[in-house]
This record gives sequence, C-alpha cells and structure tokens, in this order.
Amino acid sequence: MKIEIGESLLYSWLRHAKGCQLVQMNWKTSSNSWEMKNEETIRKLMLDSSELFSSKYNYQIYKGNSSLSQLLQQAEIDVLGVNFEENSQYLYAIDVAFHEAGLNYGGKDETVMRVAKKILRSAMCLYGYFDIKVGEIIFASPKINNSVIDAIMECVPDMQDLLHKCGLNYNVRIIGNDDFDEKIMQPVIAATALNSDTSELFMRSMQMYNMFSHDNRKLNERLHPKSKRTPMAETIEVTNIDGLSEMKIGVLVRSTLTKMLNSHEISEEEIVLMQTAEYSKQTFDIQFPLLRKASLSNGEKVLRYWSGAVEAYGEKYFICSEWYEVAQNNDRPHFMKWLTLHK
Repeated sequence: MKIEIGESLLYSWLRHAKGCQLVQMNWKTSSNSWEMKNEETIRKLMLDSSELFSSKYNYQIYKGNSSLSQLLQQAEIDVLGVNFEENSQYLYAIDVAFHEAGLNYGGKDETVMRVAKKILRSAMCLYGYFDIKVGEIIFASPKINNSVIDAIMECVPDMQDLLHKCGLNYNVRIIGNDDFDEKIMQPVIAATALNSDTSELFMRSMQMYNMFSHDNRKLNERLHPKSKRTPMAETIEVTNIDGLSEMKIGVLVRSTLTKMLNSHEISEEEIVLMQTAEYSKQTFDIQFPLLRKASLSNGEKVLRYWSGAVEAYGEKYFICSEWYEVAQNNDRPHFMKWLTLHK
C-alpha cells in the first residue's frame, strides 16, 4: 500500500502528540455494511453548506455529487484518530496535502472549494458513522500560498457556524506554513527519541538521518574547513518550544527531558535537586521527585515513574509520570516556564 510522507507524519503526530490510542491512515466509509446515523442532520448540513457557499462565495462545493450517499461513498480521510479519556472519545479527522510549489488543486477557487468540501464531508462522516459530536477536523499542508490560505481562512468561520447550528462541536483548523512546522513537525521531532515502532516511517527516517548526521558534519568540516555549515549537516531537533503546546503533558515531559538528560542540557547540580520532593514541587508543582536513580530499585521500574531509565553523566534515572493537565491541577504552565528558561 502506498503511504504518503505527510500521512505518516500526521499518523505519528496523533499517536505521540495527541495521545490517540487508535489511528488509521486512508480511512474510507463502508456504506454497504455500516448503518448511517443522524441522517437528517447530515443532510441538512449538506444542503445548508451548499446554499451558503453558493450564495456567499459563488462556490459549487458539491459539484458532481448528486446525493448525500454519493458524496459519502467518495469520502476518504487521510488520517483518523480516536483519543479515549475518562469515558469519552475525542475524534481527529485530518486531510494533509504536500505540494512543493504550494497547495494547488487547479487554481485558487478550486483549491478553496476542495478544502471546504473535505472538511464538511469529514464532519458528515464522523457524525454519521461514529455518532460522536466532539473532535477536530484539520486540513494541513506545509506550504500554502498567501492568497490561497487567506481565502480558505475566510471560509472557516462559516464552516464552524454551520457545524454549530447542527449541534456539532467540531473544531475546524487549517495548519499550514510556519504553523505546520511549529504545531506538527516540532512535536513529532520531540517525540522521536521515545519511538521504536518501525511502522512509523516518518519518525524512523528522522532517526536514521540523526544517526549519521554527526559523521556527515565532521566530514563536511574536513572537506570545507572555511565554509559555513550547511543546514543538511545538522541533526534534526526541536527549535521552537511554542509548538510543544500541541503535545499531551506526559508526552511533552518525557520526550523533552529524555533528550535534555541524554545531551547534558541539564546541569549535574540541577539533577541532584530534581531528585528532591521539595524542588520538584516548587518548580514543577508535582507531588514526587522528578527524577529517581534507577540503582535504588536495581534498575526495576517503580510506581509513578516511567519505565526505561534515561542516562545522564554516567547515571541512570527514571522520570516521574505523575503529570496532569486539568483545571484543578494543571502542571503544564510550570513545566513550560522551566523549559523556557533552559532554551
């Protein structure tokens, strides 16, 4: 099966940044065997959106689709994810396009219509086949020309309003250009050190590149001692911590601390402090020491700490896993403040 690099990237993003327990690429409907739920609401969404885009923008977004069933039969969501948390489900439906010259489906108007159709049809599929009203519907592309993204963004409030009028709490997002790097690429890069699943091709390719990048840099310096380093000779790593806000707090803490400990970005003095409950509470607002020497338990995992000890300065440590991000106990601001001071 052909796998696009953009789909592989978003697959890893949903798993590691958004914490989705189920993720599928190239999701398609099975209209012959699946029961369509909420058909009246979905049909209303199709009719209302067709009328709005026709009257306001002169767009025929469903041209070529004579019926709702035909529209949904043609549906394909590039990456679909489900996050199960506290007896609830949160859906992610993502379409991703990678056009080197900039997103283009055949002119600006055609491109905007295609994107709007993808978003609205995804909403119909989510409500019709999953019967779930909450989630995110995302269109992502690393390069979108300004005139195109401006036209797409103009339509987003209208699509959001159409969904809300149908009682659907889907958040419509367009992620492109710098946002694509900050909100998608950076979190996946940050999680690369923790991933060992060979099926995640995008992350495996980064791991392979980083494996040899140091040797490539030394070779480049020998061959061109007076030249500036080329970008391709550098290890791929996180450069913008703002994008890490997309990551679940546990994934964020574990991935960034693993890298920082391995690369000695945290001083030995602070590592000593991180093994105390007082410093950990004051700095991170957590209830247990951030780090625990693996030697204290003969290398065996202990309760409230992640498995897989991390090495720093010749010693191995477990990282505390007790991190929360709820209204009454939100550890994210404390960790982000600490991280900002260390970058």
